[in-house]
Amino acid sequence: MTKPSITRLLAGAALLLGAATAQAQRTPPPPPPPANMPPYDARALFQPDYLDQPAPSTRTGGGKPGATYWQNAADYQIAANLDEKAARVTATATITYTNNSPDELPFVWLQVDQNLFRNDSRGAAATPIGGGRFGNSARGFQGGDSLQSVNIELHGKKLKASYRVSDTRLQIILPEAMKPKGDKLKITIAYGFNIPEYGADRLGRLKTPNGEIFEVAQWYPRMAVYDDISGWNTLPYMSAEFYLDYGNFDYTLNVPANYLVGGSGQLVNGAEVLTAKQVQRLAQAATSDKTVIVRGADEVTQASSRPAGRNGRLTWHFKCQQARDVAWAASAAFVWDAAKMNLPSGRKSLAMSLYPAEVAQDSAWGRSTEYVKKSIEYNSKQWYEYTYPVATNVAGVVGGMEYPGIVFCGVRAKKGSLWGVTDHEFGHNWFPMIVGSNERKYPWMDEGFNTFINILSSQDFNNGEYKEQGDVANRIAPGVTRAMYAPEADVPYTVPDVTQSRNLGYAAYSKTGYGLYLLRQEILGPERFDYAFRTYIKRWAFKHPQPRDFFRTMNEVAGEDLSWFYHEWFFENWLLDQAVNSVAYVNQDPTKGALITIENKGQAAMPVTAEITETNGKKTTVRLPVEIWQRGGTWTFRTSTTSPLTQVVLNPTNILPDVNRSNNTWRAQKLAE
Repeated sequence: MTKPSITRLLAGAALLLGAATAQAQRTPPPPPPPANMPPYDARALFQPDYLDQPAPSTRTGGGKPGATYWQNAADYQIAANLDEKAARVTATATITYTNNSPDELPFVWLQVDQNLFRNDSRGAAATPIGGGRFGNSARGFQGGDSLQSVNIELHGKKLKASYRVSDTRLQIILPEAMKPKGDKLKITIAYGFNIPEYGADRLGRLKTPNGEIFEVAQWYPRMAVYDDISGWNTLPYMSAEFYLDYGNFDYTLNVPANYLVGGSGQLVNGAEVLTAKQVQRLAQAATSDKTVIVRGADEVTQASSRPAGRNGRLTWHFKCQQARDVAWAASAAFVWDAAKMNLPSGRKSLAMSLYPAEVAQDSAWGRSTEYVKKSIEYNSKQWYEYTYPVATNVAGVVGGMEYPGIVFCGVRAKKGSLWGVTDHEFGHNWFPMIVGSNERKYPWMDEGFNTFINILSSQDFNNGEYKEQGDVANRIAPGVTRAMYAPEADVPYTVPDVTQSRNLGYAAYSKTGYGLYLLRQEILGPERFDYAFRTYIKRWAFKHPQPRDFFRTMNEVAGEDLSWFYHEWFFENWLLDQAVNSVAYVNQDPTKGALITIENKGQAAMPVTAEITETNGKKTTVRLPVEIWQRGGTWTFRTSTTSPLTQVVLNPTNILPDVNRSNNTWRAQKLAE
């Protein structure tokens, strides 16, 4: 999900938080550090490893799923109908839930997310009077799930369910408990809901000259997660992100015949819902690296561009395997284009875009499929192969939201920002679509990890066309450093998953993404980091990692105790202040070498990079590990020299979040003439 474009972190100061959607800006350097900044204490930073506490039996001390690891599964069959005039979805969903846990389950929990849009919901009560991006749609809107029937089948018996609804949660009390390790429950729910015009920036409707665009998500009752850490995860939906189990989806969408539909997964009845020309063009796109128009802007109003259907309607059939969710979009207004994606294994997958005709010539949406293709190809090669047969970008009212194989991006996005939001939302197909972390409790494990991979993909795209958006030293680091000053700023590990919190953008997105970049560039190096990060993804693909699983995996695979870094970066907002104290020469002779004394003035520590310049023009770069700060707050090192020094600069690239750059540089005093 995209961040709020601007979040207030300090009184009177605005921090750019739109890494996914806003065009790159250069943030001014941070102000001088607070006068009362606590001094450095090596014992506080390098404390005994908190990861030494025993891991659950389902997870290893090295961060892998253990021999007894388990997770439950949910498969869905859904038949839905869109009433475009009433803006209403009616559907029947059949869920097959498998209890793989070692526990009996006397009841189960489901999420009925549309209840957020009831006027009496918790989310409505928590929305400011003036409204908000993630609040209720509109005053007086009659939202919420209307349940016609809830039936179950358990142990061969079919009966009406005994259930209760509490806000966005539905609890089914079972007539007898589900048995451990493989027992199955079938739940069938008939329901309906009105589609909000603006649904918490996750779903909604947009009127265009050629028809309304419907973006539909959180559109069916979804099983809550029962896991080995918390049991049932039942936080109410108040615009928070999602934590979901994996399964297979088979769903149909009955819509007007003149509509095009994009959905998660594979369209399995294309011959029934597409024209022969569109089938041919899709086949062409499947072999083309260049974007192929499947339905052009000039065809949108042509009746011949759509089959007649039966009674003016068509049913689109999709299947999505090993997924945690599905979403879809439908409209008569869509232009449609596509191109093939080149995945490392050679497996075929299509990049596609759906957008209204009036932006077809726009330099942004005209390149949307190129953006989808390049983002997914890069991340597939760099981290883990994309798993879905299609990746669809939809232009509509939603500013930026992710679902397996499909994302919603704002129709008004311009050139640089459309790349940013597309890359960010499809980056979520790695976190948390593939690596299924609990984004309700730990948003930094999906938003922050995704922000990190966005830095690298933006630097790579089209030989650096959008490299500035991935510029850490000039764009991200100063803003994060500035935010650290705020005493009320949340740290990543404890920030609640409440998207209207003024600290969410900083803690969950920017600081976490920046921290992983520092871990890669300044602490481990790209080769060691990339191998460890890929291992984490591979270990936890389609599983549910906890924060310590990530920490332990990185330690084990990189061969490094990084507890100090996790401590200062994820659990604290400690400040970094590296300084050059003095320069002396061995036996007062510059040709015998220089002795440089540096100091760590803040509570945080990082490795040191010193750029040393001599009067003869020679430049030397010295790199010192973080372990020098285990021995106290000052350190003297020797460097070989052949002439006097003119300058010593710490953090010469400004990549570190140093809060006082004025003491990073030592310059030789000029001799009096």
